[in-house]
Amino acid sequence: MPTSTLERDSGLLWHPYGPLDAGAHFSVTGADGPYVELRDASGSAHRLLDGMSSWWSVVHGYQHPVMDAALTTQIGSFSHVMFGGLTHEPAVELAERLVAVTPDGLDHVFLADSGSVSVEVALKLAVQYQLARGRDRRRFLALEGAYHGDTTGAMSVCDPVGGMHNDFAGLLATQLFLPRPPLPEASAAEVHEWLVKAENLVDAHGAEIAGIIVEPLFQGAGGMRPYHPAALQSLRRLATEIDAVLIADEIATGFGRTGSDFACRAAGITPDVMCLGKALTGGYLTLAALLCSGTVADVITTSSHRALMHGPTFMANPLACAAANASVGLLIDDETSGWAPAIGRISQALETGLAPAMRLDHVIEARVTGGIGVVELDRPVDVALTTRIASEHGVWLRPFRQHIYTMPPYISTPAVVDTITKAIVAAAAAHGDGCEFEVAS
Repeated sequence: MPTSTLERDSGLLWHPYGPLDAGAHFSVTGADGPYVELRDASGSAHRLLDGMSSWWSVVHGYQHPVMDAALTTQIGSFSHVMFGGLTHEPAVELAERLVAVTPDGLDHVFLADSGSVSVEVALKLAVQYQLARGRDRRRFLALEGAYHGDTTGAMSVCDPVGGMHNDFAGLLATQLFLPRPPLPEASAAEVHEWLVKAENLVDAHGAEIAGIIVEPLFQGAGGMRPYHPAALQSLRRLATEIDAVLIADEIATGFGRTGSDFACRAAGITPDVMCLGKALTGGYLTLAALLCSGTVADVITTSSHRALMHGPTFMANPLACAAANASVGLLIDDETSGWAPAIGRISQALETGLAPAMRLDHVIEARVTGGIGVVELDRPVDVALTTRIASEHGVWLRPFRQHIYTMPPYISTPAVVDTITKAIVAAAAAHGDGCEFEVAS
């Protein structure tokens, strides 16, 4: 009879992107600051630095006193109410905060259950906008290498070839895709060549396109890859020319992760719709937000399609909104511990710490974008090997495809980042020629 958490988990619970019998490497017994307390199959305890910020969300670390206090206060009042026909202070305060801190012109807010759901709502919003304009446009223009979530609509705008959703191709709407945008260091000729392709595709299909959806300036789960701001600027221009809704998926990039508060602002553009998540609640509870322009909202509201047709049971959950208000306050309002000084400190430490990886023959690139550090190999990553090497160095990592990467919590000191980068370089080195390893899915 299985007794440990790991034994009871095995064959009972599915874990993300894995077979039922894959199981987990560790069970979690506690967490504080940037650390997670873990127990392995032998019963041994480990205290590891969380180099992933729990999939990029726990930016303030674990058991942050401000976050804990906000939730304790809210749960003493009420933990949940339906949002149909009712409202509450945490939701209104959050909407006001988000309108204030995001690029000017994003004046209306929809609170969703998760990042993927916010993308679904954004796609529906774009279609409703076109219907309100008297146009039957239902297709979307997206980027190769994109990742926007695992729900049905979101899957349709993820990378159609190298994505994680090929089994569902027959189920998904057929969208339009541009090649990956050029890298930030691309030549003027390379940028121009990509822009011409974008213009040609829009010229050919503009009458079908309801919206254009992008991860601004940095593609996350599709390859951990930054791109040239001119690409985003051109998509803003093209969306305006054909009156398509430009959707910026800032779920991963928002609140400072790429080195600016929002990647759209760094590129000097304002989208029609912006999706936020992950850091929004500091990883305490699931919540995402969609913001849209007054223009888009007014067109829908004054038409026969005036209702936005989406309404989750847990929409605007008060506990999640309270967590988000505390998180946004820490990120934006606190000049000493907010995102800007944190990312500056982390970025510098990542640059220094990952540089040795470039001496490895099988490393294609070690790159840093804001608070994101990536080592790309010329071969698939062995997840089990990387997990073992990293844990031996006191770090929790979760690589994928050819990438061993980190998005450290914003509370990370240079010493913490140094420990994380040493683990990444060691894991990368272990993939050298002569090593046998299991290919990551």
